Amino acid sequence: MGEGPGRQRGPRGPPSSGTGHGVGKAAGTGTRELSTGGQGARRDEGRSRAGVVRMVKRSCPSCGPEPGGEEKKGRGNPISVQLFPPELVEHIISFLPVRDVVALGQTCHYFREVCDTEGVWRRICRRLSPRLREQGSGVRPWKRAAILNYTKGLYFQAFGGRRRCLSKSVAPLLAHGYRRFLPTKDHVFILDYVGTLFFFKNALVSSTLGQIQWKRACRYVVLCRGAKDFASDPRCDTVYRKYLYVLATREQLGVAGATGSRACDCVEVYLQSSGQRVFKMTFHHSMSFKQIVLVGQETQRALLLLTEEGKIYSLVVNETQLDQPRSYTVQLALRKVSHCLPHLRVACMASNQSSTVYITDQGGVYFEVHTPGVYRDLFGTLQAFDPLDQQMPLALSLPAKGNNRYGQLGTGDKMDRGEPTQVHYLQRPIALWCGLNHSLVLSQGLDFSKELLGCGCGAGGRLPGWPKGSASFVKLHVKVPLCACSLCSTRECLYMLSSHDIEHHPAYRDLPASRVVGNPEPSPGAGAPQDPGGTAQACEEYLSQIHSCPTLQDRMEKMKEIVGWMPLMAAQKDFFWEALDMLQTAAGGVGEGPPTPDS
Repeated sequence: MGEGPGRQRGPRGPPSSGTGHGVGKAAGTGTRELSTGGQGARRDEGRSRAGVVRMVKRSCPSCGPEPGGEEKKGRGNPISVQLFPPELVEHIISFLPVRDVVALGQTCHYFREVCDTEGVWRRICRRLSPRLREQGSGVRPWKRAAILNYTKGLYFQAFGGRRRCLSKSVAPLLAHGYRRFLPTKDHVFILDYVGTLFFFKNALVSSTLGQIQWKRACRYVVLCRGAKDFASDPRCDTVYRKYLYVLATREQLGVAGATGSRACDCVEVYLQSSGQRVFKMTFHHSMSFKQIVLVGQETQRALLLLTEEGKIYSLVVNETQLDQPRSYTVQLALRKVSHCLPHLRVACMASNQSSTVYITDQGGVYFEVHTPGVYRDLFGTLQAFDPLDQQMPLALSLPAKGNNRYGQLGTGDKMDRGEPTQVHYLQRPIALWCGLNHSLVLSQGLDFSKELLGCGCGAGGRLPGWPKGSASFVKLHVKVPLCACSLCSTRECLYMLSSHDIEHHPAYRDLPASRVVGNPEPSPGAGAPQDPGGTAQACEEYLSQIHSCPTLQDRMEKMKEIVGWMPLMAAQKDFFWEALDMLQTAAGGVGEGPPTPDS
């Protein structure tokens, strides 16, 4: 190392003090030394990394030297990070938190390229999930895997009790992101992106104060591996979910005279209370399935299986006999929707206890209706209902009745609907959940913030912050995680799953301008619309609704609902809601009785 100016060193003893404290330049280079001269190699090594960090903060590779480019006395020229090997820069960046790596990549073009390399994300992924052996699939496998594991989480908020705040469950290190979840009567099941199904248990635990308390999803075990999908009783009430049906792939030994094994799909049935497997059925190796749903009563439980080719097969089991130690054969048959309409390729399906809906790859929708009540609600008549042919696929037409007794349709009133009605002012819904008497929507604002909206019956705390319910979608008093992607509500608790997949594209699409209500398609030669989207007409309607309220308190409540309808950013809605709460609290009992002309 070259000696610094004004500094001398004898053969023995400590270095003498000088004006330039250990600042020098290496021979033949114009780069500054990062270590302090004369203090020994041990101190040099201890400060080398700190020197690199300071250097990165001082200089941006895309910005050049600092303003006022004159070299200051006793200081060298600023050094560019581009002079370092890319592997070293990637190694240093990989120690940053994921949020900081993303922020650093937005500073300049150079750091954007470095922070987006698979080498950086491979190191981050192995730090987050040391047991992950493979990077998974996709165009950017390591970045996708790292972000999946960084954003995974299960959050819940109980409706009863003293503490009504959002809590987070235990997060298993073995899980590779969270793909979907299902709460049952006592516990929660989560499937990750590599086919591992986790069993999250509720248990009695000891708190920090030494008290024993009941805690949700605080322990976990691996239920099974190789899972593709899973399902339980399709009713909303989790008390009916006694069994869990898991569609999985298992290796089966070959037939006699053959060597090796074959991968075969199977359905395994587990008790949700203990995780014990009570039943298993294996299919021929030539059949590959990707989805399973249930329909029907416990004694005649129909399992519907969707193949990779878009065909539907079904079999029937008796749930009341599953826990009996015996073996029997079940018959797998092609469902009538695939038998009568062989040209249709079903993309996905959904079910409840008495009906099933099939969605084709071309966007077509077909129903199976198994009870006369549901048939009447959908089609307005029982004329064509055949109780002996419940598997007949019925093309979707306009429903005859959409129940809106509690305002669960979010239309602002409690009138039933006989045709599809657009719900205005829901900003980019990400996930929907429909209960018996209320509905929930997870939406994303223009600033990418998430909020939870709800409408319908608010009894039992199911709409936090709105105990009386609402006929329109209002913002619930729930802190929503930044990467929340799906939700589910039970009688006791609200669940939200957090996971961000960089290769997942949101299903929501804005309507074309010509199809938006109140915004007709302009005629050729017409100028710019004077009222795009019918904003003025909507505001007049809002004022009319506020004026029709009998008391000041009712007007305040109606104004809160209207704020929820309006296309505002999340921060703006919060401001108006807080301001209205302050005014309502200050008003107190003022405004009771019919409004006066001055009010």
